[in-house]
Amino acid sequence: MSRMGTAGAVTLVGLAVLGLSAPTAAFAEADGDEVPRVVCGTDGATGLAVSAGSAGDCGVALRVAGAYTKAGVREGGAVTVVQADGSVWRCQEQQGDPNPYQECVDTTDTTRHVTLTS
Repeated sequence: MSRMGTAGAVTLVGLAVLGLSAPTAAFAEADGDEVPRVVCGTDGATGLAVSAGSAGDCGVALRVAGAYTKAGVREGGAVTVVQADGSVWRCQEQQGDPNPYQECVDTTDTTRHVTLTS
């Protein structure tokens, strides 16, 4: 293994041993409760950060975000309905503190949320 490859592998093993995971954020729900979110990456079309409820949901979250931005992100609270991974998602802008953000909710399982933030 090359010197860079060895150093990278050691770093990854060290992070795994320490139990470090993907960065998390918290978003306030309408009832004021904060819900932890995992940052999954960025949407390729908009560059917005895409977050989900768990790391296991990141693949779906990125596909939902892609479908939403392809349909055209609407500002001002207008609803956009998209389909991704066999589910229908209802997406719209939400008022954040201090900045608004985009949120998509699975219409068949309202505990599943995807958020897009700047």
